[in-house]
Order: sequence, then C-alpha cells, then structure tokens
Amino acid sequence: MSKKIILITGASSGFGRITAEALARDGHTVYASMRDVAGRNAGNAAEMAEIEDVDLRPIELDVQSDASANEAVEQIIAESGRIDVVVHNAGHMMFGPAESFTPEQFAQQYDVNVLGTQRVNRAALPHMRAAKQGLLVWVSSSSSAGGTPPYLSPYFAAKAAMDALAVQYARELARWGIETSIVVPGAFTKGTNHFAHSGRPADAARLAEYEAGPYAGFGEQVQKAFAEIVPEDADVAGVADAIVEIVDMPFGKRPFRVHYDPTQDGADVGFTVLDRLRAEMLHRVGLSDLLKPAKLV
Repeated sequence: MSKKIILITGASSGFGRITAEALARDGHTVYASMRDVAGRNAGNAAEMAEIEDVDLRPIELDVQSDASANEAVEQIIAESGRIDVVVHNAGHMMFGPAESFTPEQFAQQYDVNVLGTQRVNRAALPHMRAAKQGLLVWVSSSSSAGGTPPYLSPYFAAKAAMDALAVQYARELARWGIETSIVVPGAFTKGTNHFAHSGRPADAARLAEYEAGPYAGFGEQVQKAFAEIVPEDADVAGVADAIVEIVDMPFGKRPFRVHYDPTQDGADVGFTVLDRLRAEMLHRVGLSDLLKPAKLV
C-alpha cells in the first residue's frame, strides 16, 4: 500500500468523521475538511488533531463556496505537493412533506449535495489531471435506486443528481487516468442519524395542514418504521471500511460501485441494472474504453 494524500469533505461528524479517522489510521495523510474550523467545529478539529500516531489534519472547507474549496486545495498542494484522493462525503438531509419545503430549500439541498462536489472537483481535478492519476470516491445513497420512503424528497432528489454526476465524471476522467468509485450506504439509525439532524420545512402552515390531515403523525411513522428494519448490529464503520479498502486497492482493480446497506433496500439490484444499461450504451457507440481508467503513469 502506498501512502495517499486524501481530502474528505464533511468530516466533522458521521460517515465523514469515521472515514477520515479510519483512513488516517490506515497510514494515509488525511485532510478532514469542515466548515468553521475555528468556531463551531473547533472542538471536533481539536479532537481529531489530538489522535496519536496518525497524520490527520483538520482543514477549513465550505463546499458552498468556490473560494473556500480553492483555498483548501491550494493549502493541501502547498503542504503535501499533490492530492491523490478526494472523498465526496459532505451532504445534508431535510425531512418533511415535499410541498412544505420552499424552492429555496430544495436549491439549498442541491447546492450542498451536488454543486458542492462540483466546486471541490474544479479545485482538485486540475492537479490530478496534471499528475495523470487520482481517485474520486463518491458517497451516494441507496435511495437513488432502492426503497425510498416519503418525506425525504429534497434529499433524495439531490442525492440522485449527485450519483448521476458521479457516473458522468467517471467517463470524462477515465482517459486522464483518474478512477471513480461510488460507495452506496443504506439508512442507519445508530452511529450517524440523518433523521435526527435533518432540516425541517420552512412553510409551517403547509406542514400543519399535513399534520392535521390524513398524514397526521406520518413523520414519526416513517422514522419508527426505518428504525425497526435496521439490524441491531448495523455498524456505520462498515462504510468507512469499504472506503479504506477501495483506497488501498491497486490501480485498475477498484470497483465502480460498492454497497453497504444492512437494511437491504434493493439498491444493489437497482444500480446493477442501471449501471449495466449505461455500460451497454457505451459499448454500442464505440466508447467502451471509458469504462476503465487509462494507465498513463
């Protein structure tokens, strides 16, 4: 295993925090990015910096800011000379009936979950393309091809768009020698809980109409139903383990998509069909070389 210089977004908590620490313990230099390192996340940054015998470096990066993404990547290049891996993990969830969210709230979900990856890519990819090698790891969602309960429309729509973007980037980076792996986690109610920390509808009046109508108590019903199907031994660390395994694999052997879903909501089946259809189209039009990264170094 060769030591990698890794940037991971949204590393203050949840999947990002667990993955950043796992990659650092695996021997890599990990830049754990988060917003407001000197303020709101100062405690998280301090805890990470105090972990012994690892090279884990908290770094300021707001995925909703072009300037912040550029500054973070330039800092990494100045300190480490290169960037080998980007893990797109930053994201946020909103929970409630779709009608009760304003268009601005939908746009905010898209901004964090989709445009955030674009800002980081535009900052990091010029360095990867110049090196003719690199790896993008995208943390997707089983909702994009599996079972999807209502009341999560803004998040599911954004994650579906992010997954589609990841697929397109994979094809556009293959000839540059840059690999893509998409990790698809399922729902978890322990270790990281999107439901507990999700945003709420801005239109309180419409939300109240749903709560007073035939969907009274439905939000609690959805959360309870999901809590009951998540196995007791479901461990979010499995997501981090999957990413560590991908990073440690040799060039050309990394899987395009990996699932880690204790609830088995069917995404593994859905994505298998979708990815095969996309691959078959590339074969038909004579672009099948885009399915594998070119070895240029």
